[in-house]
Amino acid sequence: MQNKGAIRLFAILLALVSLYQLIFTYQTRHVEQQAQEYAENRAGDDPNLISEYRFNYLDSMKNEVVYNFLFGLREYTYQECKEREINFGLDLKGGMNMILEVRVSDIVKALSNYNQDESFLEALRLARQREKTSTQDFITLFGEAFDEVAPEGRLAAIFNTVELRDKVDYNSTNEDVIKVIREEAQGAIDNAFNILRTRIDRFGVAQPNIQRLEQTGRILVELPGISDPERVRDLLQGTANLEFWETYNQEEIFQSLMQANQLTAEITAMEKSGVDSSTVDPEVEVDEQPEETDVALLDEIDSDSLAVEGDDQQVESLFSYLAPSGRPSSPVVGLAVSRDTSKVNSFLAIEEVQSLLPRDVLFMWTVKSIPGEDAQYWTNQQFDPNDELFQLVAIRVTSHDGRPPLEGDVVTGARSVTSQQGSYEIEMSMNSEGAKTWARLTKANIKKSIAVVLDGYVYSFPTVQNEITGGRSSITGDFTPQEAKDLANVLQSGKMPAPARIVEDTVVGPSLGAEAVDAGLKSFIWAFIAVLIYMVIYYGFKAGVVADLALVANMFFIMGVLAAFNAVLTLPGIAGIVLTIGMSVDANVLIYERIREEIKAGKGLKLAIADGYRNAFSAIIDANVTTFLTGLILFLFGTGPIKGFATTLMIGIATSFFSAFFITRLVYEALLKTKADIRFSTNLTRNLFKGAHILFIEKRNMFMVISGVLILVGIGSLGLRGLQQGIDFTGGRSYVVRFDEAVPATEVQSALKTAFDGANVEAKTFGGDNQIRITTNYMVDNDEKSADVEVETQLYNGLKSYVGDDVSRDQFLSDYRMSSQKVGPTIAADIRNKAGYAIFFSFVVIFLYILIRFRNWEFGLGALGAVAHDVLIVLGVFSLLYAVMPFSMEIDQSFIAAILTVIGYSINDTVVVFDRIREYRGLYPKRELKEVFNLAMNSTISRTLNTSLTTLVVLIIIFLFGSEVIQGFVFALIVGVVVGTYSSLFIASPIAYNFIEKRIKAKAKGKKK
Repeated sequence: MQNKGAIRLFAILLALVSLYQLIFTYQTRHVEQQAQEYAENRAGDDPNLISEYRFNYLDSMKNEVVYNFLFGLREYTYQECKEREINFGLDLKGGMNMILEVRVSDIVKALSNYNQDESFLEALRLARQREKTSTQDFITLFGEAFDEVAPEGRLAAIFNTVELRDKVDYNSTNEDVIKVIREEAQGAIDNAFNILRTRIDRFGVAQPNIQRLEQTGRILVELPGISDPERVRDLLQGTANLEFWETYNQEEIFQSLMQANQLTAEITAMEKSGVDSSTVDPEVEVDEQPEETDVALLDEIDSDSLAVEGDDQQVESLFSYLAPSGRPSSPVVGLAVSRDTSKVNSFLAIEEVQSLLPRDVLFMWTVKSIPGEDAQYWTNQQFDPNDELFQLVAIRVTSHDGRPPLEGDVVTGARSVTSQQGSYEIEMSMNSEGAKTWARLTKANIKKSIAVVLDGYVYSFPTVQNEITGGRSSITGDFTPQEAKDLANVLQSGKMPAPARIVEDTVVGPSLGAEAVDAGLKSFIWAFIAVLIYMVIYYGFKAGVVADLALVANMFFIMGVLAAFNAVLTLPGIAGIVLTIGMSVDANVLIYERIREEIKAGKGLKLAIADGYRNAFSAIIDANVTTFLTGLILFLFGTGPIKGFATTLMIGIATSFFSAFFITRLVYEALLKTKADIRFSTNLTRNLFKGAHILFIEKRNMFMVISGVLILVGIGSLGLRGLQQGIDFTGGRSYVVRFDEAVPATEVQSALKTAFDGANVEAKTFGGDNQIRITTNYMVDNDEKSADVEVETQLYNGLKSYVGDDVSRDQFLSDYRMSSQKVGPTIAADIRNKAGYAIFFSFVVIFLYILIRFRNWEFGLGALGAVAHDVLIVLGVFSLLYAVMPFSMEIDQSFIAAILTVIGYSINDTVVVFDRIREYRGLYPKRELKEVFNLAMNSTISRTLNTSLTTLVVLIIIFLFGSEVIQGFVFALIVGVVVGTYSSLFIASPIAYNFIEKRIKAKAKGKKK
């Protein structure tokens, strides 16, 4: 072997680099183990205290030196080691993964100062609609839509705002304005990214990850160890749009609300009787309200005015859902249970009702609820003490443009402080302009309330006691320490240019992550041991041990390279490593089978080994390159865990090639110098497959018919039953819920269908009998942050009877909900498109590689035929069995990863066969084409079956011992390996043979002429 010194040096350097990188992981694990022991000793059995003590211990160790490299040459702190360790994905350690989208359409609206021009609004609507299917960016689509809607329209008239007056004037052309909008939108997205990063950095999460995605306006956020997803959603989705509003007192607006109550009662009564409610006269009369209002006055209103569930005689009205407030000097006009706030909003939005109310009034809900037991302070209405009530505040609009008199852009600083009474509040400072406006506003509203509003919700409504000068003030509101800290964080970070909407959201509980790690490690260890034993049994002790040495080195190099690249190890990533174990054996098998052939040909051991390595090199390169290309396509088009799978697959292919081909060669060179007796078979395997003479070509039509029948059955099932698409492709929400006892999935599905207002719901046993996976499209189109809370509340309500009435909503979400996932419709469409591109480009790349490598289009066509055959059969199996298998067989990103891996594996097998056919055609140019094909295919049977068997053993072990999360993924691989092995012999080669034979015959016929 040439360049042995260079190869030996490279192997030593790679081993040292891998060791250096892995030491950081060892050091951080050591410190974390100490933290766990310290926390358990201090806290006893209280899990909350253990978590707190552990966090405090690790926080104190951040800047402590924990690793001395080369006896103090370089010192590393715990934080520095943490940054260099192997990162576990959220599916392994728990946490939250989100994709947020700052919509360009929202930014464009903000840039126009929310202009209400009809042409402008229609152009926005058309652009949003076309964005779902177009590859062009939103700004381009908006410009085209505006020209289409208003051919003579001028964008300068819309965007000549105060903020853009230096860039857009009345004479600016539409093209000039579009250019300005594009620049401003990009700047706004950059600003949004920086604001989100600042909020996360102040959130206190260890090792957060935030990065921009290729799609304009989309930002990936990963927060490991998060246990309060709602808090994170509130923190990241808020725009920090702070506003200060004047308010109405309750006594000033109570008369109008009484009229509205009477009118809504008449409207609902007429609707109930089938009469057109549009004929109702809004000019209704009620008894004039006395000058002073207090709680006792509300006795005039029927104390049972709130709608009684199940009472068909009750006529619904505004006060059926809104309990009027009896505090005359307060801006709170009523209280409502959380589930009734939307009904109150709908009543107040009725046009006839609005005509009864002052034109300058706005209604906003408080951000925090009060318990039902405190309702007596506000109203005489009786509530369940466990009810959560929200207060409705009457806002007075004093400006011509409907904007508040003071906004948050004047805030220069914000921090959480503790008041003299011990409560938590936010202390703010303003710039000089804001301070002047604040002084005027407070002076004009002494003894009245000013509402402090953030993102449309009232945080507090303090009564002004005197004029406030200097620009310093506080926001109060019965905050917890964490809420005060988060609100100050949001205000300090700055205002978002547009809301950041969550379009994909995955939450994995820490217990489920720990179980996934345990299952992944079990599958890894058992698969590794199985392959090590198999190699010794099949190829003998010495040859088997050398192959095993290559496998061990391969694993060491994979982990070292992962750490060096700071890659994230996910559950599919572990599957990729374990799959690499099976596939890396392929190179050893190819080499050993070649060496056995050379020995059978009468060559000496040294020459047989040298020729075996040389002759196997071409097939190994072709097989690894095609699989690597598949992994590269997965990496380019995949997201999240699929990228992790592709990363480990590509790294594994590279390191396994180096280990199997070069390291084993160095070992054999050393063994040959010792005159060791090396054998590459045992008594059991020496004559296995010897003299095999299967007539593959003669029986090709029979196998084509068998495959044709299987494909037709699969296509028939696809046409009749279709596939069970996951929420990755359809959009929706998914939850894994673990109960204390076994629960029938059908009962859970029925209960949740009622809770989710008849929306599509599917519940299926997931792993154990007490664990259910629930998917639904309920409120999937609603990307407001309140929608997530509503869905989780309804999930809890639907399952309350199974977890017990004594379990609160928060306890249910923390203890029973193991994981959750949300995929919005827009991102689901992107995932579908990327999946289609991935499969298409994998076909193209494979065809082009084989065409270039073999200089024969017939081989490329045969390979594509085999790949199409394998994909169709796998799809058919999933279509036939998804309703009967006890694990998820959804078509999602993981399934696409499995399909592409099957493509790579099938090509791997096919290329080895084609390589031998090409070799035999050169060795036996005068033999019939049929005989050459049969000889070549028979000579590869041992290698093909060996590789398939080792890979199948690995996959079956993963399937049995691995997490239920990847069972569907692994099942697809098992089916794919079986059909891929079959197709490389019985489909790919016969197709190539048919076309080559036709070409030869056509060429011969042409010569005769």
